[in-house]
Amino acid sequence: MTQSTDRLDNEAVTPEEEAQILDSVRKWLARDVKPYARQLEHDDVWPADMVAQMTALGLFGATIRRAYGGLGLGASTYSKIVTEVAEVWMSLSGIFNSHLIMASAVQRFGSEAQKNRYLPKFASGEMRGGLALTEPDCGTDLQAIRTRAVRDGDHYVINGTKTWISNGIHGHCVAILVKTEDVEPRHKGLSMFLAEKGPGFTVSRKLEKLGYKGIDSAELIFQDYRVPAANLIGEAEGKGFVHTAGGLELGRINVAARGVGVATAALKAAAGYTQIRKTMGKPIHQHQAIALKLADMATRVEAARLLVEQAAKAYDDGRRCDMEAGMAKLFATEAALENATEALRIHGAYGYSKEMDVERYYRDAPLLCIGEGTNEIQRLIIARQLIERNPV
Repeated sequence: MTQSTDRLDNEAVTPEEEAQILDSVRKWLARDVKPYARQLEHDDVWPADMVAQMTALGLFGATIRRAYGGLGLGASTYSKIVTEVAEVWMSLSGIFNSHLIMASAVQRFGSEAQKNRYLPKFASGEMRGGLALTEPDCGTDLQAIRTRAVRDGDHYVINGTKTWISNGIHGHCVAILVKTEDVEPRHKGLSMFLAEKGPGFTVSRKLEKLGYKGIDSAELIFQDYRVPAANLIGEAEGKGFVHTAGGLELGRINVAARGVGVATAALKAAAGYTQIRKTMGKPIHQHQAIALKLADMATRVEAARLLVEQAAKAYDDGRRCDMEAGMAKLFATEAALENATEALRIHGAYGYSKEMDVERYYRDAPLLCIGEGTNEIQRLIIARQLIERNPV
């Protein structure tokens, strides 16, 4: 089995080191996040204090190599961190994950000058950002993007609009996918730049959402925005689609891990409530209808967790893992949606109340089935890879 050497950018941690990292994350979540998450989420407030705490924990450098000041974690450990965070407040995982996908593009495909300039700042959290792919008329079909970059001496001039960009308001830069040439196939005309905020780069508005609140999702406008040619990731035009696809593997593992976190939170809330709530003289978990729901919820959580572990291991081994990441993303996010729905129904009227966290899970979960490629697209990827790997 061949390995993709450009993806082997993580350094192994021992089981003891991983346990210490996860223990630190759990203690932080219990102390500084859980008591405040519900109110911050309801008010849709960007959690500045928690971002500072994540910076101190090193989460903005989680998958950045130690040589550049990061933690150097592989996808296996990283996905476990994401699961822990998403179980308490999913929005926080998006703040550092979008940033790390941007950093991954530089770490895997950037020039040495780009790595030395940006990765230490990304790892420390001094400079934070995200990935700017989606446009008002372009989501899953990235080859249809219209934002264009035209060479002008030592710069490129970018014009266009990007939307639903995480960290767009409070971040400092984005890795932006643009069109640099009209060619066939279309993906060969796409390039990626690191774009720092400056003249011509404006945030037009904050986008309001059903759930996934707290994290800033924005529409970005680029009007005659000049970016140095030295910020072209990979130093050659036409490679942006490949760079994006590589980042989406890690992104889908992350979203799958979030699914495990939300599904787990919903299960725990439901299991706890069914032992307190009584009907007909007994706790409702003793009613067969409720017991069957709990059994299905628990099974979904464990199956989703194993799929994420399998995908993360394939990623860390440098193997092609679009099918594994797709399976994990598909199953874990659907598990989150189903578990959140069942948890709300088990809680009855209380589940519909803003005084309970299950209503947040119910609002957060649908996004997971859409983000990082819809689950319908994941099914197509899985089927295509299934045939490719098993020819007759």
